[in-house]
Amino acid sequence: QVQLVESGGGLVQAGESLRLSCAVSASIYTIEVLEWYRQPAGKQRELVADITAGGRTSYANSVKGRFTISRDNRKNTLYLQMNSLKPEDTGAYFCNAKGLFRPDWGKGTQVTVSS
Repeated sequence: QVQLVESGGGLVQAGESLRLSCAVSASIYTIEVLEWYRQPAGKQRELVADITAGGRTSYANSVKGRFTISRDNRKNTLYLQMNSLKPEDTGAYFCNAKGLFRPDWGKGTQVTVSS
């Protein structure tokens, strides 16, 4: 059973930066794809970025050029560096291992960007 715990969210002003972390309770060397999702209040969860075991990354158009996803396999940790934050980035952020059974995604970590 893989457990994922997000951290690093907070309240920031537009233009500032945050780095989110996701601690994974297993070796991530063998996890093919790790993902970051976000869910604004009252809206559906959406895929923000993902990264393969080989380091190939993909991003939603809304965050390209501002966000960077990375993984440290030695530390079993996934990161999301968020720069030039905008109010529309506000939401609950979740990490995920693609294909993992997730009946309950938990609360994630809240990111709030003020103008």
